[in-house]
Amino acid sequence: MLFNIVNKLFGVIMLVLLAFLLMNSFFITKSGYIYHEQDLIMERVLIHSEPKIHFRIPFSFYLTRYTKAWTVSFGTAYGGDQVRRKSSIRVSFADTYTADIPATFRYKLSDDETKMKMIHDDFRTFGDLVDSLLIKISRDVAVNTATQYTGEEFFQGGLNQFKAALIDQLKNGIYETKREQISIDQTGLAPVSIDQEESTQLQTVKTLVWKTIPVMVDGKLVRLENPLDKYGIDVIQVSIGEPREEQQLQNLLSEKKRLVGDRIKAVQSQETAREQAKTAQLRVEIERTEAIQLALKEKDLAIIAKQREVEVAMKQKDKEVVEYNKAKQLAEIGKSKELEIAQAEKNIEQAIKDKELIIAQAGRKIQKANFEAAQYEAKAIREKGLAEAEVLKAKYEALIPEIYLAEMQKEIAAIIYPNLKGINVTMPHNIVSLNGSGAKLQTNLDVLSSFATIGVMDRLEQKSLRSIKDE
Repeated sequence: MLFNIVNKLFGVIMLVLLAFLLMNSFFITKSGYIYHEQDLIMERVLIHSEPKIHFRIPFSFYLTRYTKAWTVSFGTAYGGDQVRRKSSIRVSFADTYTADIPATFRYKLSDDETKMKMIHDDFRTFGDLVDSLLIKISRDVAVNTATQYTGEEFFQGGLNQFKAALIDQLKNGIYETKREQISIDQTGLAPVSIDQEESTQLQTVKTLVWKTIPVMVDGKLVRLENPLDKYGIDVIQVSIGEPREEQQLQNLLSEKKRLVGDRIKAVQSQETAREQAKTAQLRVEIERTEAIQLALKEKDLAIIAKQREVEVAMKQKDKEVVEYNKAKQLAEIGKSKELEIAQAEKNIEQAIKDKELIIAQAGRKIQKANFEAAQYEAKAIREKGLAEAEVLKAKYEALIPEIYLAEMQKEIAAIIYPNLKGINVTMPHNIVSLNGSGAKLQTNLDVLSSFATIGVMDRLEQKSLRSIKDE
């Protein structure tokens, strides 16, 4: 029974020992840290800056962890795990006034193995590095830089210059300084004087003070060895809070502000009186100027009224001249139109006469042609009639009178009988037949034949007379 208990206890011990050995056979590196490993068996030193799992022989090494970035805070509310907090930095200025300056410094370690080995050899732990180097150098640089300024100069606009000098020394090395009396420029108001126009303006006043100033050689700053540069530590951020001056400096600044305020009030009173005097003088000048301007205005108005009357008369004259010229031009235009109309009528009359002349000439030619045509036609008729007469004469000469008479009666009957159809003519009974028998006309045909015979005989008698006359 006891043997079993001992065996179980031995097993547990071996299990715990095995687990302990297993836990010490490797380690894990995290991001944001730098690890210094000292291997005793291999007699070597290794630097690890990347996240990784590392295997090792148990109990054969020492491992030290350093934080890559660290913040040193002096009197600020800056929070976080990677912060070392200290009270505000008490500094003394060149004029012996003091002040508490809250500040924050953030540093970053180098990944270089040589630099990290040097840091571990000199400080052994990260806590010693922060306390012995980072905090100390931050405070020393701030204190040494403050001696380069007076308290009044620092609190009247020198804070930004102080911060720039602080960062420059942390990055490039602390200035080598010396103490001497120098002349500084201080800003203030000019003396109060009613006759001085610049009494309200700021002016620069020269003052002799003892100050710590950087040493310059050939125009370059002489610097001491920078321990941060030796270890490859970079300053990545410097922040300055609101400084708190000591009571005496605060009283001095407040008194100066009060004096400056009183001075400004006095100057303002003087300026007010001066401005009031100027205002009264200007008021008189304004009234005088207004009176002159009023007189000039009345004069100008009278001149303008006269000028307007002259302009109206000139415009009326110009208007009358224009109307006269317009009437004259209209009369000339009317006369010209009448002449043009008379000339046009004359031209029309001449054209009508020319047309009538042309028509008369054409009518004359037509009448002449008609006359000539009538003469020709009359001549042609005459010739035709002569020819017909000759033909008739020859025909009469060739015919037997009884045969000719019978033909004539036949032609007369052909004309008269159709027109006397149905007409009864009663002839006188004393007309007798022309055939020599002494008997009376018995029928209409006998009567008509008698009339035709009488007409034929009459025409023959007239024809015979004309023939004798022509011969």
